[in-house]
Order: sequence, then C-alpha cells, then structure tokens
Amino acid sequence: MDMQIKELPPKPRLLLVRLSAIGDVLHATSVAHNIKLFRPDAHLTWLCSPPADDLLRGNPDVDEIISWDRREFDTAILQHKFGKAFRTLKEARRLLKEAGPFDAVLDIQGLFLTGLLSRLTGCQRRIGIHERHEGNPLFMTEMAPDIDDPHKIRRYLTALMPLGWQQEDFVPGTVLKLDPDWAEYARDFWQSHGLDSQKPLLMVNIRTTWPDKHLTPKAFGELVAKTTLPENIQLVFPGAPGDKPYIEETLAYLQEKAPEKAARSISIAGETSLRELAPLIKSATLFLTCDTGPLYLAEAVGTPTFSLWGPTLPTIYGPLSPGHHFYISPHDCKACCRTKCPKGNACMEAIKPEEAAKELAKVLKNMNLI
Repeated sequence: MDMQIKELPPKPRLLLVRLSAIGDVLHATSVAHNIKLFRPDAHLTWLCSPPADDLLRGNPDVDEIISWDRREFDTAILQHKFGKAFRTLKEARRLLKEAGPFDAVLDIQGLFLTGLLSRLTGCQRRIGIHERHEGNPLFMTEMAPDIDDPHKIRRYLTALMPLGWQQEDFVPGTVLKLDPDWAEYARDFWQSHGLDSQKPLLMVNIRTTWPDKHLTPKAFGELVAKTTLPENIQLVFPGAPGDKPYIEETLAYLQEKAPEKAARSISIAGETSLRELAPLIKSATLFLTCDTGPLYLAEAVGTPTFSLWGPTLPTIYGPLSPGHHFYISPHDCKACCRTKCPKGNACMEAIKPEEAAKELAKVLKNMNLI
C-alpha cells in the first residue's frame, strides 16, 4: 500500500500505547528503543497498565510512564457496571491530558479500548498497526503498512514507518533495567532458601496465563525426571500464588519418580513481584518454561531459555536474541493462537516429556553442564 511519510517536528512528544501483558510490554520495549535510535530528541511517554508498568521503571528509552489500571475497566465491563467503566475512562483522559500534548500517538496494541484511549488524548495524529482486533482503525488517523513478517516485535515496529523509519533499520532492544544491587539481592534470596548461588540453577516455570499453553503438572514433572541433569544443579519453581497447587503436584511426582531431584527442588511461588523475580531469573543458569511472560523476563535479563510451544509459535512471539531454544509441538494443529483449545489442549498434550527431555539435555550439554 502507498504510505505518505509525515516528518515529526523537532523534539517531538510521542505517546506509545501498549497496556499489557508482560511479554507484550517487554516486546514493545524494542519499539521504544528504536524510537530513541531514530529520533534521540524525542520525548517518549508510555501508557501502560499494572502490573506490567513496573517493568518499564528505569528504562532508559522511556521518559515518562502513565500508569492506568485497565483491570478496573475490564472488570466493570464484565460486571455491566458501565458508570464505573466511564469513570475509569475519565481518569485515563485526565492522566493523558496532563501528560500531553503529543505530536503523535502510536497504538501498537490495536484494541478498541486502546484506540479509544488514543482518541482521548486529543492528538491529531494517531497511528495504528495491522492486527486481528476489530474496531481500532475507527480511532486512527493513519494505519501503518502491513508486512509479511509474523513476529510481533517487527509488526509493532511498523508504527514507526509513517514517521520515516524503515524496517531494515531494526535493532533488537528488549530492555529491562534491573536495580543496581540485583546480584546481592539474588544471592541473599537464594541463601535464605538454602541454595548456593555459585552452583547451577535451573528455574522451571510450569504455568501460563493461557490454560492451553502449558503442560500438565505431571508432564512437567516427567520432563524434569527424565532429563539428564548435573548432580549439583538446583531446581527452583517460580510462579504466582495461584500456581502453588500445580507446583506441589509436580514436586510430588518428582518425589515419587526422581527423589534425588525432588531433594534439590524448592517452590518460590507467590514470594516475588515481577521486578523481584527478574534478578532471580538473571542469576539462573537456564530457564525452562512454556510461552509466558517470565520467558521474556529471561530474554530481557540475558538468561538462556528452553521453551515449549503449541498454540503459539516462536516465529510469532519468541525471543529474537541468541541463547534461546525452542521445542515445538509435533501436532498438526498448532499455532492457532487461541486461549482456549476446542480440542482439549491437543497440541501441548502431543509433546512427549521424554522427547523434550532429550532436547533439554542437549542444551545442557552444549552449555558444558553435563
């Protein structure tokens, strides 16, 4: 499609709209990074929602963060409390007006909601991207060109093309700024849990926010039990408070099938915030997970990963930086990107733990750990 490039004024004020979720917000830091490379004189404000907004704190590419909790709006809509929903939008409008005015708004989430929020800024230049969501273009004054590349980061970056930026200029830049004392924090945390930060540490993240993106707890336990691991490696299972019973089920399976590994395993579910989890992941030797937010925390802090994929694919969502290893379901039906599988989680259940264990062992061997 033809695209008219309109230059920005000197020292432009830009608003980036990406409210959630954890992985998507971390993906979108590449957009912020490339904005500052393209226009280092730009003042970049980011509209984001908790808890993902905490990941932007200290980001050198983001000059200002507008924190607006979309969860209150979403809950109000689900409960048909439209008066409350309207009040949350009024609060968003107030925050946006205080932070503005803006020379351009880049809506890279592409929702009806984010389109409405972009419109509430009063900015006369609102750039959208081609996603599957309906209704968003109604609020945009320009649409970025569509591209064949399926990866979300490169699709997000198309929002810069109407400003004159070109895709071939892309520089990977998933950024998470850790606190200066991160290493000390991680060492003290592990010591308080009876672990030695000088020994290899495998973090095993068994849950996701999509019911059909993870293996069963038993399957994860079988994967760990059947993987050849270094004798001195320590296993840590992070997660949210609601993940505790699933982790306990995995640990119970390990206790039955591989007690020597269970003896070196602990759960830290519910003990950390996202920002507190990040330095712990950075101190890990390897991060084992499915496609979920902590995978991208690992990428952002430079920790190697081994991830399992079914309804999504790494060519769409996966880390673009080196050091990441993907195990993709052999099932014919995969990459549907549905949050709920009509076939009973068929693609993830097609992953055989013993086969994934062989591939994980190869990664550990290449890392000179076994």
